Order: sequence, then structure tokens, then C-alpha cells
Amino acid sequence: MTNATVEVHLSPSFFDEALRSDARQGLLAQPRRIPPKWFYDKRGSELFDAITETEEYYPTRRERSILASHAREIAERTKARTIIELGSGSSEKTRLILDAAQREGSLERFVPFDVCEEALRGALNVLAERFPNLDLAGVVGDFEEHLWALPQGDRRMIVLLGGTIGNFEPTSRAAFLASIRTVLAPGDWLLLGTDLVKDAAKIERAYNDASGITAEFNRNVLAVMNRELGADFDVDAFAHRAWFDAANSWIEMQLVSTTDQRVTIAALDTHIDIAADEAIRTEISAKFQPDGIAGELTQAGFRTEAFWTDDLDDFGLTLAQAI
Repeated sequence: MTNATVEVHLSPSFFDEALRSDARQGLLAQPRRIPPKWFYDKRGSELFDAITETEEYYPTRRERSILASHAREIAERTKARTIIELGSGSSEKTRLILDAAQREGSLERFVPFDVCEEALRGALNVLAERFPNLDLAGVVGDFEEHLWALPQGDRRMIVLLGGTIGNFEPTSRAAFLASIRTVLAPGDWLLLGTDLVKDAAKIERAYNDASGITAEFNRNVLAVMNRELGADFDVDAFAHRAWFDAANSWIEMQLVSTTDQRVTIAALDTHIDIAADEAIRTEISAKFQPDGIAGELTQAGFRTEAFWTDDLDDFGLTLAQAI
């Protein structure tokens, strides 16, 4: 991995402090909630990878098909010297863009940015073999807090794929898009993946696969709470529920208690009483209309230059330029 470096911007206590803060604010509130970032321990990441392979979960396949069709055009339009991927994970889909940008001849550096150092270093090992002439500069951080750590330079493109932007509620989404704009110079680029509004039944099926993997993924967040906070959630006493909220144009994913239970959270020195049929919200995933995406990007200081969908109009990929 001689062509790769890693900068770590998380303190050793970052995860403990952040998890305790989120649990205090979310689990002690009404209605109760757990931020979706806590899904992704090792087991959660494995389960999500399995979800993307299910028949029902279309977003990953649709986004990959758009990238396969338009990566060359993206590379030619942007002529990016530096590509930065937020929430990079394995960077599997992004390799299509890296391949195209290298063929185009402009690309000098790839910056995968992820909160999990182990996952990022593993991805860099793979990328270093595939792209031996590319400068790889990994950044370990929380992209809501550490965008200032992104490298400077001209002709940069930030990539945010997988519909991740949909996990933000509208106000926080606007603030996050604006924060991305503040770290870019006029003329830099943003490539944004968004799931699109469509038949509600199709969306709900994607989050309720017949094999039950999404249900296991959802409940795993309680196992994280038990392990990291000394809690005693009865994981098997929660049912998975995911439904499309048409008024807000988002999927809401919940864990619903099947019984009355008292849960001790040792790290917070407290307990909570959860009633039968009470829900804990674990995720929202907003679905978008093309004009809505363009409008939000305009408000954040971007100009939409291209918008592509897959053959079924399930997923969208927007190329926007900072102005």
C-alpha cells in the first residue's frame, strides 16, 4: 500500500462519546430513535452487503447501472484531478468512476472518507493494487464534523452515493449540502446519488425482503446498544417495520416492541420503560423527484449540469457544479 496514506481525525473516545450522546438524546426522548450510523458495526456492515444482493433491494443495482453507462461522460465533463468519496465503505461502485477518470487522463488522487478506520484501510489495500499509479489519501472522520479535513486543490469532485443523502431530514439535509459547498471552490463538482419516488409498494418491498435480512440488520442495532452501552434490550422482542410515509416522501424504518419491557442502559446509569407496540425509529430514507433534487442543490450553491436515471427510473444520479 505504498501509494496510500491515512489521516485519522477521530479521537480514541469519539465513538463512546458520540454513541452515549445519541442514545441519551434519542432513547430517552419521545418518540424514541436511534441514528442509522450505529447500524454499521462489523455484523451490520455484513448484513447490509447481503441486503444489496437481495432481489427486492433495487437501489444498489440501479445506481451501479447508471455509473456503468455514464462514468466516461462524468470523467470527461469534470476532468477531476481529485475525487473524494464520502462514506466510502468498499468504494466498489466508485471504481467505475476511477477507471473512467484514469482513462480520461486527469485523475491524480482519490480520497476515500469513512468513519470506520478498519473498513477504510481494507478498501485502500484493494485500491492500491488496482490503481498503483494513483495517490490514495484516506481520511477517517465523521463527514458531518470533519469535512474541513478534505484536501485542497483544483478540479475536485465529491461523490456521495447510495442514497445516503436521504438519511437526513430536510433541514439537516440542507445544512449538510451547504457544508459540502463550503469546502468546494467554484467550479468543483458534486456527484449525488438519490433514490426516486415511485410506487410505494416497490419501495416498501426493498426494505422488507422475504428472507428477513433487513429485519436482522435492523435488530442488530440493539445488539450494538447492548454491547457498547451495557444495555439489556431483548433483541428478539422487537419486530421490524418499514413503511413509506407519503407525506414526507420517505421510508421510515422502526423497531416495534412486542411486549412491555424495562431496559437498563448501564452506560447512562438509567433505564427506560418501553410499552408493547411502541416504536423506536432507526432510519428514514427520503425519496426524491428530479426537480426537488435540483432545487435543493440550487439552494446549497450548486448548478445541476446533468441528471441520469436507470432504465426503470428507479434511481437518480446528479452531476452538479459549485457556483
